[in-house]
Amino acid sequence: MRAISQQDVYGGPEVLKEIELPVPKPGPGQVLVRVRAAGVNPTDWKGRARKGWFEQPPRVLGWDLSGTVEEVGFGVALFQPGDEVFGMLPYPHGVGSHAEYAVGPARAFARKPAGIDHVQAAALPLAALTAYQALVDTADVRPGQHVLVHAAAGGVGHLAVQLAKHLGARVTGTASAAKHDFVRSLGADDMIDYRTVDFRDTVRDVDTALVPLIDETRIRTVDVLRPGGTLVALLPGATEDELAAAARRGIRYTPMLVEHDHTGMTAIADLAAKGVLRAHVQEVIPLSEAARAHTLGEEGHVTGKLVLVP
Repeated sequence: MRAISQQDVYGGPEVLKEIELPVPKPGPGQVLVRVRAAGVNPTDWKGRARKGWFEQPPRVLGWDLSGTVEEVGFGVALFQPGDEVFGMLPYPHGVGSHAEYAVGPARAFARKPAGIDHVQAAALPLAALTAYQALVDTADVRPGQHVLVHAAAGGVGHLAVQLAKHLGARVTGTASAAKHDFVRSLGADDMIDYRTVDFRDTVRDVDTALVPLIDETRIRTVDVLRPGGTLVALLPGATEDELAAAARRGIRYTPMLVEHDHTGMTAIADLAAKGVLRAHVQEVIPLSEAARAHTLGEEGHVTGKLVLVP
């Protein structure tokens, strides 16, 4: 099978190679999926560029996928060959979706809704699970609450806006001015241009804030949360200053790492089937051009998601 691999070094998109590998075999509790489409996420190009907690090279990249079950391992009762599924391979050590076939735990997947195609389905898992686990499982957002979503036009952000509105919240988003109309079309009530406005001047008494950034945005966000509010930090690296600031104001500061989750994926499938959640796909790119997808992502202007197709 064809696969996109980071063979031996960290670096720019040029370190990605298209290689031939044997089709993997599913073990107990696993399914083999023929990949019809695979999402690309910031964690893909960040993990390619530098050493972190990810599996070391050589490795096949990618977590998101949508496709058809080809074979099931011993003990799998959820699916059978021919089922159309979508999901996220275990994060961060379960990479392998940027290939023609991928193996993962059966419970990392859910049935793909019939009303959405594989490209749309592949754009959802990691980003939608992150939003769902942050807003539903972690923050328990309720109707009437105020949710602040930073990077609201990005992969996680644009799905978090939709989910927060579905939960009955008032939503404020931050994004460049050119993307405000797009985010408002998803349901955002208020938008802030992070390039020209300090959000602390316009936002108050936020119940939940979603922060997919590692910079001063985190500590500044503490200032706009109400006492007892929740800040969900979607990337590691909480500083002592951030934690101390949150503690002084009685803010619940929660770093969160997305987990593969059959129950969460099933909920996302239901929301997608009902039209509540829809991923915006900026571009569909051939698997062989994965390096170009990484280049586009690193430029920092992607609206929604990029998707690879074998």
